[in-house]
Amino acid sequence: MKSIVIVFALMACAQAAQVSPIEKILEMISELQTKVIGEGQDAQKTYDEFSEWCEDRSKELGFEIKTGKAGVEELTATIEEETSTIGALEAKIEELSSDIQANEADLKAATKIRSKEEADFTAEEKELTTVIGMLERATSILSKEMAKSGGAAMLQLKSATSITEALSVMVDASAFSSADASRITAMVQTQQSDSDEDTGAPAAAVYEGKSGGIIGTLEGLTEKAEGQLDKARKEESTAVQNYQMLKQSLTDEMKFANKDMDQAKKGLSESTEKKANAEGGLEVTSKDLAEDTKSKSTLHQDCMSAAEEFEVSTKSRGEELAALATAKKVIQEATGGAASQSYAQLSFMQMSSGSDLANVEAVRHVRDLARKMKVPALAQLASRMSSAIKLGSASGGDVFAKVKGLINDMISTLEAEAEEDATQKAYCDKEMGETTSKHDELTTESDSLSTKIDQKKSASAKLKEEVATLQNELASMAKAKAEADKLRSDEKAAFDKNSAEMKQGIKGVQTALKVLKEYYAKADKGHSSSDGAGSGIIGLLEVCESDFTKGLTEMTAEEETAAAEYEAYAKEDEVANVQKAQDVKYKTKEAAGLDKAVSELSTDLSGVTDELGAVTSALGKLKEMCVAKAEPYAERKARREAEIAGLKEAQEILGSEASLIQKSSRHTLRQHFLA
Repeated sequence: MKSIVIVFALMACAQAAQVSPIEKILEMISELQTKVIGEGQDAQKTYDEFSEWCEDRSKELGFEIKTGKAGVEELTATIEEETSTIGALEAKIEELSSDIQANEADLKAATKIRSKEEADFTAEEKELTTVIGMLERATSILSKEMAKSGGAAMLQLKSATSITEALSVMVDASAFSSADASRITAMVQTQQSDSDEDTGAPAAAVYEGKSGGIIGTLEGLTEKAEGQLDKARKEESTAVQNYQMLKQSLTDEMKFANKDMDQAKKGLSESTEKKANAEGGLEVTSKDLAEDTKSKSTLHQDCMSAAEEFEVSTKSRGEELAALATAKKVIQEATGGAASQSYAQLSFMQMSSGSDLANVEAVRHVRDLARKMKVPALAQLASRMSSAIKLGSASGGDVFAKVKGLINDMISTLEAEAEEDATQKAYCDKEMGETTSKHDELTTESDSLSTKIDQKKSASAKLKEEVATLQNELASMAKAKAEADKLRSDEKAAFDKNSAEMKQGIKGVQTALKVLKEYYAKADKGHSSSDGAGSGIIGLLEVCESDFTKGLTEMTAEEETAAAEYEAYAKEDEVANVQKAQDVKYKTKEAAGLDKAVSELSTDLSGVTDELGAVTSALGKLKEMCVAKAEPYAERKARREAEIAGLKEAQEILGSEASLIQKSSRHTLRQHFLA
């Protein structure tokens, strides 16, 4: 046995040193198949990654395009809204500026008139004060001279028949200045002319033989001058009051108008800035949208080109593997005999004892392998090998070739199953990966769409609620405006009625004053009781006139203030109505856009849900086909590799026996075995 082991060792060394060309070709084909399969796996991995990137990038660009379109619509709406606001504010500023200029012009004109009235009053007051003083001094001097008991001056005064003569006597007596005498004379002459025209009496008849009549005349002139001064002062007081009220009213209107103008200018600046920002954002967003649209079109072309290239390369690689497998099978099936004749140096039949030993050893090895691996196919192979050996020995056929052919067929079958199983594994891995990824992607997209729908529904509901609030506010404002209009109408009607009554009362009082003053000015001074009562009545009438005038002035000022406040309120209400109406318009439009987006997203969600259901069903079928197997692929692969390795060991056993039979040392070896 020791010598046989040594011989088999020598044969194994010889076989290791010499590999036939057919075996080398088969080895190279196997290596090339492995390389092509590896390249296909690498290409598949690269394409899967690129395909995933294409899908992700397409989704990103789609989202960016949708976001860009929404941004363009939003910015366009903002520009339109701010343009409308700017127009309204510019109109308001122009109107307020016109009102302020008109009020400033009115105030300037009123101030100018007030200054002239004040100057006229000052001059008139000064003149009347001077006249009153002069008359009082003349009356005093005349009274004193008349009271004296004698003297030439006294006699001359008593004999004077006119004021002119009396004043001349006083001037000659150095008791009165000639200038004052001239002025009093002119005043008396003016009064005499007025009296002559009214009564037709002679000018000097009033004073003839009455020295006391001169003093009465002077006192009458003094009283008249005092009445004129009092009237001038009352008129001045009324004018000052009216001016102050007018000034206050105009100042308040300008103050409120300036405040409104400042607010309008501030709002105009803010709206202009918002519009400019929106226009800049619209330009950038439109540019980005165009670039994203172009990128998506280019991406689609690139991804389709890559898919076509991958499909072509995969088809070519499959054709190459099919060609290699066919060539390998043909070589294995058709070149066995030729290879044994061309490259074998010894024949198993030439060394029956070594052939029997190798065959028995190969059968035993295959049977042990079948028992160890628990594979019925190997047990059947061992049985067929044993039958071939027996039949071949009996018939004298080529037992070695027959046994080797059985082993080669079994190895080819196992390799074909391994290749088919590997293809099935690659298909399952690819489809499971793609389907799982698609399932996760659709699940994520479904969740995202649901979230967006909820967000847009919430935003739409909020906008609709804001629109309802604005509409309620517009209704309230309309109701308040109607009430304000009615109140203003009632106030105006009351003012018209009350002011007419006040004016009528003032006119009646003035008429009564004129009648009484004219009467008592002409009445007999000896009837003193009626004269005193008349003075009291005139005084009361003057008080009533002042009160009525004051009441009318206050009433007019209140009416003007109420009218100004109503106008300011009406303008503010108009602007607020325009703004709120615009808000209702744009918020309604935005809510409609959100509802449309919800409808579109709901359609997308329905499509995604249907697609997700189909993918889920396909994933379940793939799991049944690829996952739910009794024996995992890894175990099948390991078992099959062990079977192939065992069969190759059986081949090596047969090959080691054949290497002993070499033509160059055939007899020597046989003699060695026999010995």
